[in-house]
Amino acid sequence: MVDSASARDAEGSLRADAERNRDRILAAARRLYAQHGLAVSMAAVAREAGVGKATLARRFASSGELIAAVFADRMHAYVDATDVALADPDPWRGFTRYVETICAMQAADRGFADVLTTSFPGAADLDALRQRSFAGFLELIRAAKATGCLRADFESEDLFVALVANAGVVAATADVTDAAWRRLVGLLLRAFATEGAPLPAFPAAPSSIDLEKAMARRREANVD
Repeated sequence: MVDSASARDAEGSLRADAERNRDRILAAARRLYAQHGLAVSMAAVAREAGVGKATLARRFASSGELIAAVFADRMHAYVDATDVALADPDPWRGFTRYVETICAMQAADRGFADVLTTSFPGAADLDALRQRSFAGFLELIRAAKATGCLRADFESEDLFVALVANAGVVAATADVTDAAWRRLVGLLLRAFATEGAPLPAFPAAPSSIDLEKAMARRREANVD
């Protein structure tokens, strides 16, 4: 008969193994999502983590659950960025810095770029954080418009359009240059601003050489 101490040791070992597998899965998913976006399959994550598909399924029943676990910290940072913008005594400056911050977060992680513009079944926690940030953004819009610097016809949906555009630019050019997405953000802020509103320095345009490299890589990817 197995004594109680041995049973506890065995149970503890199983829990430790399960926790290690979970950590390996999350680390693998982070790497793949950051490099390739959220189109990565669960099977690819299992291979990258060195675990079986059944083990992955026991830890995360769906891709939505895995995505929610991987990006929970980044979504909290997204909410924090909204809070920081609202705390700025100059709402227009808070607005411009918010747009720059969120676009930089997208550029740093292709997976997160997708998370900000996509809803996922089974990722209720992500959607709750997204809604919390959105409520703060609505307040930021009202405050920035009151300064006279944000266009009166700016709508909250314009941020979604901006993020989708930035995600596309990041996907096409981020492995070659960061000048393209930074330039896009500069253009967007100038489109959102009223005439004469103070703005951050206009980022330099990407070089023609870098754009040629980006286009060549897209051609190669399409051929593959």
